[in-house]
Order: sequence, then C-alpha cells, then structure tokens
Amino acid sequence: MKNYNLIYSCVFAIFIIAIIPSCKNYTPTAENIELTAVFSNHMVLQRDTKIPVWGKATPDGTILVNFADQSKKVTVDKKGEWKLYLDPVKAGGPFVMEIIGKDTIAFDDVLVGEVWLCSGQSNMEFTVQKSHNSEKEISNAKYDNIRLISVNRKVSYTTEFSFNGEWELCSPQSVREFSAVGYFFGRDLYKNLNIPIGLIHSSWGGTPAEAWTSKNSLETNPILLPIVEKYNQDLKDYNVNIVKYNKLVEEIEKNGTSLPIFQKDTGNEGLKNNWAKTNFSDKNWKVCDLPNTLENLAKKDIDGAVWFRKTIDIPNSWQGKELILSLGSIDDFDITYFNGIEIGSTGKETPSYWSYSRKYIVPASLVKSGKAVIAVRVFDNYGGGGFTGHTSQLKLFIKSEDTPGSDFIALADNWKYKIEKALDPALILGPGRGLPSKPIGKGHPHTPAGLYNGMIFPLAPYAIKGAIWYQGEANAERAYQYRTLLPAMINDWRKLWNQDEFYFGIVQLANYKPTKDIPAESDWAELREAQTMTAENIDNCGLAVAIDIGQGNNIHPTNKQDVGKRLFLWALAKCYNKDVVYSGPAFKEMTIEGNKIKISFSHIADGLKINGDELEGFAISGKDKKYITAKARVEGDNIIVWSELIANPVAVRYAWADNPRCNLYNSADLPAVPFRTDKWKKN
Repeated sequence: MKNYNLIYSCVFAIFIIAIIPSCKNYTPTAENIELTAVFSNHMVLQRDTKIPVWGKATPDGTILVNFADQSKKVTVDKKGEWKLYLDPVKAGGPFVMEIIGKDTIAFDDVLVGEVWLCSGQSNMEFTVQKSHNSEKEISNAKYDNIRLISVNRKVSYTTEFSFNGEWELCSPQSVREFSAVGYFFGRDLYKNLNIPIGLIHSSWGGTPAEAWTSKNSLETNPILLPIVEKYNQDLKDYNVNIVKYNKLVEEIEKNGTSLPIFQKDTGNEGLKNNWAKTNFSDKNWKVCDLPNTLENLAKKDIDGAVWFRKTIDIPNSWQGKELILSLGSIDDFDITYFNGIEIGSTGKETPSYWSYSRKYIVPASLVKSGKAVIAVRVFDNYGGGGFTGHTSQLKLFIKSEDTPGSDFIALADNWKYKIEKALDPALILGPGRGLPSKPIGKGHPHTPAGLYNGMIFPLAPYAIKGAIWYQGEANAERAYQYRTLLPAMINDWRKLWNQDEFYFGIVQLANYKPTKDIPAESDWAELREAQTMTAENIDNCGLAVAIDIGQGNNIHPTNKQDVGKRLFLWALAKCYNKDVVYSGPAFKEMTIEGNKIKISFSHIADGLKINGDELEGFAISGKDKKYITAKARVEGDNIIVWSELIANPVAVRYAWADNPRCNLYNSADLPAVPFRTDKWKKN
C-alpha cells in the first residue's frame, strides 16, 4: 500500500509540474477589469464549496485568477462579462487573490470559512450600539477572524452589478454600526466552530418583503400580483396625490397646527420656567423609573413635550473630568441639560432618530463634586414616545474609560417628570390619524423588487452558507399573503445563488403592543404563523422564536443577543450537524378528551417547563369559535387545556396575541412556538 501511495504521489507531482508552466506562460489580455464590491481586502470566502469569481472587462479578453495554489483561466464574453469557479478550499488563511489581465488586482488577507447574509428590516438593521449592554459588547468585539461588510441602501428598477461597501475586521470601531443580530449570531458561530466567519449585512428599516423579492415572482403569482398592481396605480396617481398632500401640509402649517410626521414643536416653556436649573424645585413632580413611555406615564395616548429630571451625587474624584451621559434611545426628539446647560440634542436630522442611542459629553467645566441635575426634555410627534432603550444604557461615567466598568453612576431609578405640553389629539395628524402616508413615488423603498435589484442581486453568486432574516412587521396587515410571499422570496434568492445548499433562518416577530386580557384576533400572531409555516414546509429553513424577548412599548427590542443565540442554535444543529437543542416546544397534535384537550409537542428536550407558578397564554373555544382564557397544566410531555365554561371544546390557541402572556418552555429554556389548532395546515 505504501508503494502505491508513493507512485500516486509521484504521478500527481509530475502532473502539477506539467500544468504550472502553462499557467505561468499564459498571458492574460483583459482590460478594464471590474469586480463587485463584495470582493475586497479582508474578505471571507465560503469553505468546502466551489468559489465563484466574476466581474466585467473588455469583451474577448482573457483573465487569470490565482488563489490558494490554484490558477484558473477565463475568457470575457461578448457582453463584457466573465465568471469562473475556484475549487473548494478548507477553512484557513490568510491568502492573496490575484485577478490578472493587462493589469493585476490583488486582494490581501483573504480568509476561508463560513459566510452568512443578514437581511430584513429595522430589527436586523438595529445596530450593536443600540443593543442591551452595548458598551461592554462593543469593547469586547475584537475578533480579527470575523469579517463584516454592509451593503448601502439602494432602490433600483434594474439589477445592479455592484454596491458601496468593503470588508472590515471585526473591532470595537467596525461593529458599532453593524447589525446586532448579525454580529451576535456570527460571534456565537465563531466561538463554537473556531473558523473564520464572514457576515454580509443588507437590510433597510420599514421595508416589506416584496421589496426584497424579484419582479417576476410577484407578477407571475396571482396572490402576489396585487402588490405590483397597487404599486403601478400608486405611480400613476403620484403626481395628483403629491399635490394634494403638499397642499394639505401647507394648510396645516398656515393654521398653526401640527405637521404630519414632523410636528411643530413651538416654544420651550419648561426652559423658560427654569426646569433645567439646579435650584428649581421639582418636589411636586411625579416619580418614575426609566426606560418608560409617555403613554405609560400619562395612562393615555399622549404626544407632546415631557420633562425628566434627576439629581445625582458627583464623587470628589470626578471633579473637573469630562463625562459621558448615556441615555439609550429616545422616541422622538430630546434636548438634554447638565446643571442647567444644554449638552446635546437629537432631532429629525439624525437618521433613525427615534431609536438612536443618545450619548452626550458633559464638559469638564460643568463637573463639580456634590449635587448635580440632569434634565431631559422629550418631544414625541406621534405614536409611542419616551425612553425606549434598556435599563443598563442609562448611566454616567468618565469619558477617558472605554467602558463604564465598575466606576459609573446608574441612572434608571427615581426620575421626576412633568408634562410641559400635550398636543391636542384632534390636531395630531399622521398615518392613520386623518392624514394618509406620504404618497409612494419612484425610488420609494417599498418598490416591489427594488431592494432585490439594488441590495441582493449584486451579492450573488458569492458563495455563502445561507441567510438569516428578521422582517415581517411591515407585512403584518397582510399576514395571510405572507404565507406565499416569504417562500417566494426565499425561492428567488436560492435561484439567484444557484448553489447546492442555501440555509435560511427566520426570526419570528417578537411580542409588541399592549397586552390584552381577553383573547382576540391578531395580525401579528397570524404573521408569526406564516413564518412558522414557511420554516416547517421549506427545506433547510429554521425558526428563531422571540415571543418572550420583545418590549411591549418598543417595536425595536434591545435584547438582540438572545435573537442571535437562537439563530445560532438552529444553525449549529441543522447546518453544522451538532447535537444541540435548537427549538422550543412546537405543536404536534391535539386530542379531545371529554371537556379537555390534550396538546402534544415536538422539541421538548428533557421535558416541558413553566417559567412561573402556572401556565399562561392558552385559550380555548367550542364550535362557536369564541375564544376564552383557558386553564392549562403540564401532564408528562403533554399540556392539558380546559375551561369550566366550555363543555365540548374543539380548538386551542397558545400565545395568539400581539403581546401575549406566555410562559411555556422546554428544559433548554427555549420558548414554545405560538400556535393555533383551528386553522393550522401544511401546504
């Protein structure tokens, strides 16, 4: 056997020696070589699969690509396009990739590992700096073998060749504005697999799934065609509608009432009345803890200006030192004062101002030992408003420190607050409040296929393991349609990449909006069901449940670590064949037993678990389909559901609400997947 191996090695060596001169003597002729921006220094290429390399150049020229002991040749076609495939490479690096024509393009520090696309709307776009415990997360983000690249926002009516962006090493500087879900997912993968990880971020807040789907899929499916038809009608009506819209806005301004979306904030009576001053007495103001919403504090829907004050003690050791005041995100605008002096503000000129994490510098000249007053004026123009970050983000610390460490002042507790000006609800206009949304015209991010063309197409066929997707809020009002739309989008992406495997991880919508005591219908619950059905019915798809980690007053919950972890567990189990529990209990079947219904589950791990004293979140109905809150108990590996008010039950729902009270888990502390038995079906 050893002799055979020796003979084989010699023959192979002779073959390689014979081939190499032909490559070395090969003279590439291509001019004006272009590559999409996904090829750059520091990139990560997908391991153990053919590696596509493509671009543009002058027609009929020849190109040589050198990478990891490979040399591949290609001729540019008549359209000026070229593509070749490198042989699979094991994880490792760094390597150099050379693309040689009459000139040479060289990419340094290229790694080979696992590559994932991170896409969706605002909860995928939500950055690390806005997430829970962000200061610590950012300071610890020192991973040279995790590489990040972000695609610039672009709406396009035709497929784009490239985009603006370049690969960067994961560092405290580069991770700050990167997708939090994407980063936490990739970090967990890196720590477990111990190979290079490449993360491609391409998302846009507030966008519907049809914007990420091809025009052909939308136009050829009768369920999806109305999306295109409505958009086409919107374009036809745009010139008329925008004139009407602008005229209405002018009339509103002329009458001195509120502007839609950016309402006028006239005056600052609190400042005139010295509410920012240290010597002002706020003893008659109400007390609250932060984060908190204006609506919760006022116990009603409120828009307008509200002041918050907090008195703190500055230690002697801090005197004369520059500080950082961290307040988390504030919806919508704020002006912040320290000892009566304005130190910062955030207005509509700041992108995503309603979720922008506030950090203001307190000048050293204002920092004196003893009592100090922080005052924040919050103005909310419509919808929910107030402090919407996380408790841990509210703190004061010395600027010279990268993170607050143990030497900081926590600010979440015992604030005083007072309403300065509540807008007249009759005058508050905006989407759903007497004024329609601004008309959709050309270039709008809701354009069907607009983001597929501009932000997905330029990435393919760059070899990847798969994609993670956090989106659905913008489609909740059309939840039933989403059963067709999401699978169509996934199918589009898989056709575009045309690779053997393309895994797709879906984040199910988190709990959001007020909690209701009585069972009711819910668009958000139906959208979650569409996401579950997609994950169940399409190969190589998975679901990360977030029903327990949302914030009722914040559509952008700050706990993105657990979202990333649950996506990671799915990937670890289904993409990398690791023996881990990756899902919470999922509905399997029901059995009616007299006046009770028995529910059985898959994914129970070592058993079902209640987070609390008794089960919550179950509802039950008879033939009249009127649901009432049910009692429920764990019985072995099953749940028994009943109500004394229903003698002949026919159906059960669990966590079927916008923001349900629910507490069923498995032994791995993963939450049960929301479900209903009355309409569930496999496609």
